[in-house]
Amino acid sequence: MLLGLAIRDLVLIDRLDLLFGPGLCVLSGETGAGKSILLDALGLALGLRAESGLVRAGAAQAVATAEFALTARDPVRAVLAEAGLEAGSDRLVLRRVVGADGRSRAFIDDQPASVGLLSRIGDMLVEVHGQFDRHGLLDPATHGETLDAFGNYPDTLAALRNAWQAWRAAAATRAEAEAAQAKARAEEAWLRHVRDEIAALDPKPGEESELAQQRAIMGNRERIAEALNTAFAALSGEGGERAIHAASRALEKIRDKTGARLDAALAALERAAIETAEATAQLESASRDLGGDARSLEAVEERLFALRGLGRKHNVPVDALADLGADVAAKLALIEDGGETLAKLQRAEADAKKTYRAAADTISAKRKAAAQSLDKAVMKELPPLKLEAARFATALTLLDEAEWSEHGAERVRFEVATNKGAPLGPLAKILSGGELSRFMLAIKVVLARAMPAATLVFDEVDSGIGGATAASVGDRLRRLAEDRQILVVTHSPQVAALGQDHWRVEKSRRGSATITTAQRLDAEARREEIARMLSGSAVTAAARAAAESLMAATRA
Repeated sequence: MLLGLAIRDLVLIDRLDLLFGPGLCVLSGETGAGKSILLDALGLALGLRAESGLVRAGAAQAVATAEFALTARDPVRAVLAEAGLEAGSDRLVLRRVVGADGRSRAFIDDQPASVGLLSRIGDMLVEVHGQFDRHGLLDPATHGETLDAFGNYPDTLAALRNAWQAWRAAAATRAEAEAAQAKARAEEAWLRHVRDEIAALDPKPGEESELAQQRAIMGNRERIAEALNTAFAALSGEGGERAIHAASRALEKIRDKTGARLDAALAALERAAIETAEATAQLESASRDLGGDARSLEAVEERLFALRGLGRKHNVPVDALADLGADVAAKLALIEDGGETLAKLQRAEADAKKTYRAAADTISAKRKAAAQSLDKAVMKELPPLKLEAARFATALTLLDEAEWSEHGAERVRFEVATNKGAPLGPLAKILSGGELSRFMLAIKVVLARAMPAATLVFDEVDSGIGGATAASVGDRLRRLAEDRQILVVTHSPQVAALGQDHWRVEKSRRGSATITTAQRLDAEARREEIARMLSGSAVTAAARAAAESLMAATRA
């Protein structure tokens, strides 16, 4: 929800701060008072194109700042996080600064941001119908999503997306296999050579390090043997096992005379004897291994150098040669299996496509039903808005297979015609601003629950109408305002009387300058303003009474 709009040095506004509440907020004033400037300022803060002409004469820059309330699960938070920004509280501030040279800067919570991000955030927070319509329902790309939200079948949409992803994954796997087979056929002779070359060596994982260790041992065989013999002699000689056993026997002879005093020493000697025996056994084993290796140093080096040479030839580590051999064998299997692997992948892809097609058909049926309900509901809203000759229809156009997507197999477009017998066409083709706004109002009333934006702005939705039609416009705006914030620029007293918040925009002279200001109206000032809207510049007692009657009717 829009909480406030601060404007500095923009066109005819030098300094203006507006605060907005929930429900229906009315902006009124004489024609030319500057109401459009307020919308220009809001649009600027939401990321619309900036121009140097927006800067007030004599000022260095114009600034527009919009503050919004965010819910804990507001989708805007995810977009901010994706951009590396965080909404640290329940408030979000969008600010745009435009220099006199036309250059602009954008800020989100006082952090520099791109205008593109500002625009994306702005589109999620506010939807504007009137002078600066750009996205929303005027963008045909939003129509499918809008219809689906109106139809309310999220589980079916999820199934469609899953089916699409499964189909694309199956198609990618099949395409990769086909490309691999084609490449394998082109390289078949080389692949067979590589396979045979690796098979001849039959490399094992970890073999390189084992051979390197053997090579190091064999290169130092004499020194290692000498050290082993010396160690073995020391352990088995007078100072080794014999000395330990002699010490143990001597202590055992006097054990009965010392009680438990020598138990710890005897236990330590026992452990030493066991460890010494284990060390001796290990030395004997190492000595046998060293002497029993039938391979010569030359054979070990030859094997090691062959493995390393093959690894360098194929640009892989020696330990990866076995994996390379398996990969080459798999590629050759694609050639040798008679196409069975590809056939299986093609069948899997066909099955995935069939599943997607069924999901797309289910979505199409639901969209047709939703479109009929939507068209009927919108058409019901048109006559009270003085659009009785208009038609609204949802067009579902089947797409070629190349255009199918996770969103389905048809294109959704909202189309309208404003005159009997006229062909249906895009919403944006409606030329009259007021007519467009009323049409949008009718659609919005029907789509109220499906609209993502918390704030809707209607610019002169009551243009060219009055009486019962204006009352119908006001009634629909009030209905919309039950679920979200509505800002409406209006010349209609019937609409203004329904407002829960009312600002009057005025143009005045300050010295030699013309300044646009805005005043928040209390109950008395609202009655006076609505009376002016009823009677013109000369406010009469009858106009005041009529204004009071309109306001009382809205309170009832």
